[in-house]
Amino acid sequence: MKPLIEITTVPIQIEMKTTTAKLEYARGTAEMEISRDNGSLQIKSRPIKVNIDTFEARNSLSPTLARYLDQNAQKGHQAAYEATATYARQGQLLLETKVGEELVTQFSEEAMMKDVKTNIGLDFLPDPGPEITWDPGELNIRYEMDKLNIDWRMNEGSFEFTPGDIEFTVTQRPDVVIKYVGGPLYVPPSADPNYVPVDVRA
Repeated sequence: MKPLIEITTVPIQIEMKTTTAKLEYARGTAEMEISRDNGSLQIKSRPIKVNIDTFEARNSLSPTLARYLDQNAQKGHQAAYEATATYARQGQLLLETKVGEELVTQFSEEAMMKDVKTNIGLDFLPDPGPEITWDPGELNIRYEMDKLNIDWRMNEGSFEFTPGDIEFTVTQRPDVVIKYVGGPLYVPPSADPNYVPVDVRA
């Protein structure tokens, strides 16, 4: 007798996709900024300076009233000193016991020479001359070179990690197929055209 039922199983189908892990390195960037400062040149020059003081020279030619009085006072003091010295020297000679014609002649000659020297009026003017001084010249040079400024800005590199991945996809679900493979069933069984009665007497 053939089986009436045919049972078929359908297995599950699974599709698996995998993604490997990745480690990516992002390269760092660098920026450079260049700036320039211009130099400078400074030159400072001061020429020689001549100072001429003619105050005393002008006073020797045309003195002021105060200077004129002062000069005459000095001359008076000088004349008094010289006269005192002369009279003292002559008095010392006169104290000697022998006073002759030669001594009197000597006093006369000295007095005449003094008058000649005093009244001759020969002098060099201006006396004194102008006073000359000077300040030395000066030269200062200041030089600054150009400056070049370089500014580096660097960014460090970075690592980026992508983990792995596993993806499961069920493309076909499991199933059980039951199929009836027998002939038709008649109720009652005697309705079957090929019905053969069962002999139960044996």
